[in-house]
Amino acid sequence: MSQRVIAVVGPTAVGKTGLSVALAQAIGGEVLNVDSRQVYRGMDIGTGKPSGAVRRLVPHHLFNLVDPDEDFSLAYYLDEARASVNQVHGLDHPTILVGGTGQYLWALIEGWAVPQVPPDRELRALLAEEAERDGAPALHGKLESFDPSAAASIDQNNVRRVVRALEVIEATGRPFSEQRTAEPPKWDVTIIGLTVDQPRLDLKIRNRVETQMEEGWPGEVQGLLDRGYRVDLPSFGSLGYRDVAAHVSGDLTSEEVIERVYTSTRRFARRQYAWFGLDDTRINWLEVTESTDVLTSALTVIGNAGRAP
Repeated sequence: MSQRVIAVVGPTAVGKTGLSVALAQAIGGEVLNVDSRQVYRGMDIGTGKPSGAVRRLVPHHLFNLVDPDEDFSLAYYLDEARASVNQVHGLDHPTILVGGTGQYLWALIEGWAVPQVPPDRELRALLAEEAERDGAPALHGKLESFDPSAAASIDQNNVRRVVRALEVIEATGRPFSEQRTAEPPKWDVTIIGLTVDQPRLDLKIRNRVETQMEEGWPGEVQGLLDRGYRVDLPSFGSLGYRDVAAHVSGDLTSEEVIERVYTSTRRFARRQYAWFGLDDTRINWLEVTESTDVLTSALTVIGNAGRAP
């Protein structure tokens, strides 16, 4: 019998975590994280990680995998995620994938094979310096000259992914695009998307940022800095962490940091729709309104998918 996999996707702050836990309780499932930032230990409030109390309600997987100064990659994630899905399947429980990192979600569902190339810190530093000096489009142009197919699939402003593609090309001598193949796993997958009108999403995002500050995000960041973690680490590229670090050092007021994080989160939420398109027929979209019973609607989608021929 194939493994039942249900994915809950959509923009940040739309309510994915709440639905995933409710679904797991309703159908006896286990939650598997698909957020590239919730893998870091000690980075809880700012990444929107489910609380310990929430994680105790149903089994959760793939949270707190590495320390903030440890390397983490898509290849690492896929190895851990596939092992977790197999573990849950062995218990005859459905797997509920939840998170907003589109690349991780599609790589897992579509069965991407990702090059196992360890990070080259010296090369990464040189390329990052080049992007800073000449601009992200110039670095993207370099990738395009080596591998047009890879360049076409990577946004020119996503310096981290451009650097990774160039790093793999440098290490292997082969185009990055030729090394990423796909063989979809034999899973029974249903994808549920949550969406909301823009004014309501903007309000949700602002409320979330304000709540995170009230719940102690500055203290969390201060604790990370006190333990010697630097703001130039990739983990501190998580939304808002460098802004909050500037706040705890006295460079930004509370009002300024809230506005900065709110603005960057709004932009990020819009970019997420590039990964989770409203016209993508693979996704069963549910509009979240004041009157929507999201759990009931999601269970109906799952039930209908189970009855499909």
